[in-house]
Amino acid sequence: MESKQIGKQAFDELGRIENLAELEKFRIKYLGRKGKLTVVLRSLKDLPISQRKKVGQETNRLKVELIKTIKKKNKEIENWKLKIGNSKIDITAPGVKLPQGHLHPITQVLLQVEEVFQSMGFKVVEGPDIETEYYNFDALNIPDEHPARDVWDTFWLKTKPERLLLRTHTSPMQAKYMEKNNPPLRIIVPGRVFRYEATDASHSHTFYQIEGLMVDKDISVANFKAVIEEFFKRLFKQDIKIRLRPGYFPFTEPSFEVDLKGGKFKNWLEIMGAGIVHPNVFKAAGYNPANWQGFAFGMGLDRIVMMKYGIDDIRLFYKGDLRFLNQF
Repeated sequence: MESKQIGKQAFDELGRIENLAELEKFRIKYLGRKGKLTVVLRSLKDLPISQRKKVGQETNRLKVELIKTIKKKNKEIENWKLKIGNSKIDITAPGVKLPQGHLHPITQVLLQVEEVFQSMGFKVVEGPDIETEYYNFDALNIPDEHPARDVWDTFWLKTKPERLLLRTHTSPMQAKYMEKNNPPLRIIVPGRVFRYEATDASHSHTFYQIEGLMVDKDISVANFKAVIEEFFKRLFKQDIKIRLRPGYFPFTEPSFEVDLKGGKFKNWLEIMGAGIVHPNVFKAAGYNPANWQGFAFGMGLDRIVMMKYGIDDIRLFYKGDLRFLNQF
């Protein structure tokens, strides 16, 4: 084979080489001891003198060119490996979207709840998970030995001399906030609460509550009903009706249970407890109950999320099952 044909074949092959192993095989094939160019150079002695010089010059020129090209190719492959390793990248291919985490469904709905209440003039405040006996009970008109304490199955902490506990409701922030702030005021208090009770599809020892408090000169049940009706209408984005039933809570008087109906909720559903703030709660906070009135409410955030998304088991929120969480 003439050197010109060998050169054309060699450069065609060289353009298809993608790694160092293939490049080394190529070098041996053409420049090794038994390589094609080596064979041509060794056969020069058998050629007539008239051809020997021409073929020798062409072959040597091709050999030098191949050596230079192989070195250049080697450097290109090495640089490519440094940049992207052994994989190939097609810069024209569409990008692959990286997996991203997202907010838990309870957090998503909590943000919506806060947004709605803030648009209605309420301030969002937070309180500690560990609370004192005074703010969890005494300041809310639930003194020691009061039978209502049995309603809240309490996780008591081994502390002395002050008795501490995991808060059983978000209501302690009513007293704490009123002690440090003058009325009029509107607040909601979202947060975790803890109850020493069995877990089933609708109950958990740890869950989320949203406390609400509004205090002003002339607050009535009608104000509460209007606020809560508007809140649920905005949250569920549909017309909602509210029904109040008599109830009992030590920190409100009168007290009532609140039912909701409307849209996809065909039947009445109990949604929260509420009432007009008890005068003793105002006194404990340093307010004169003759001058101020207010309403307070507490609702379970987990229950609202279950209603919003049609979830029938509260335990699903806390299992960490991605098959469930990825749906939100």
